[in-house]
Amino acid sequence: MTENLVSQIAEAEARIRPHVRETPLVHSPALSAATGAEVWLKCENLQVTGSFKVRGAMNRLMTLSEDDRRRGVTAASSGNHGVAVAHAGRALGIPVTVYVPEGASPAKVAAMQRLGAVVMTYGTDGLDSEVEARRSAESEGRFYASPYNDLAVVAGQGTLAIELRRQLDDISAVVVAVGGGGLIGGIAADLKHHNASTRIVGAQPANSKVMIESVRAGHVVNIPSLPTLSDGSAGGIEADAVTFPLNRDLVDEWIEIPEDEIARAMRFAIEVEHLLIEGSAAVAVAAAARTQEPLSGRVVVVLCGGNISAARLREAL
Repeated sequence: MTENLVSQIAEAEARIRPHVRETPLVHSPALSAATGAEVWLKCENLQVTGSFKVRGAMNRLMTLSEDDRRRGVTAASSGNHGVAVAHAGRALGIPVTVYVPEGASPAKVAAMQRLGAVVMTYGTDGLDSEVEARRSAESEGRFYASPYNDLAVVAGQGTLAIELRRQLDDISAVVVAVGGGGLIGGIAADLKHHNASTRIVGAQPANSKVMIESVRAGHVVNIPSLPTLSDGSAGGIEADAVTFPLNRDLVDEWIEIPEDEIARAMRFAIEVEHLLIEGSAAVAVAAAARTQEPLSGRVVVVLCGGNISAARLREAL
């Protein structure tokens, strides 16, 4: 799968380039001093929709048939994927409906609606919303745009790695927050193809660590998620997720981040780096200082998004 995915990532990069931003890669003296490595921040919080998700959504919708485009697209999302699909749908003239779980970020729901998507609330967990969205899409004859369980989406997310290779030589490690595993799967496939020694570190909030527990178990597990500041990475994953083998085989280390450290990392980003990030991006920032083996060389921390409501920001501060 990996070799084919690397080719798909290269094709996706050429396809979506006019529609996404090559986000800045900025050096962090503070994180470098704290870790002993040369740490760089990949600022996907400055992406056109405020998160990396537009990469996968745009690639998936651009590769749909004309019949699928006409019938429309249904998606499920805790927020950022829904915003990305709505953005891509508006750009390409495709009707979009998004299913979100109860408690989804109000800021992200409002963004979906501003972009013209119909938003439906269903279930208390992201997996609940996914199941209902798939059922609805099938009954209505619409295409279901998965947030992660689709290699076209994973390939789109993996275009971030191509940018990293353009922006920085000799990357020794990349630290990524994980939800469904599409971003880290795409990044790892591309970077390890070009340099097998590149260290991939995945991190999840301790309150919602489904991928971590699935990798430990050797198969996808269904465990409850507790509330977390990292709403963008929260929730379950589908049993047949194409991202699971990528995460199992390509991620070198997994780290669980408690809520107080997520909040501390968000404050650090604002006060020291002058960057507004959401909880999932803060998970990666916090993880950089908690690796089992100290980081060394040139390290990239992916700031996966910056879509955060005022209420959630107050909670973190």
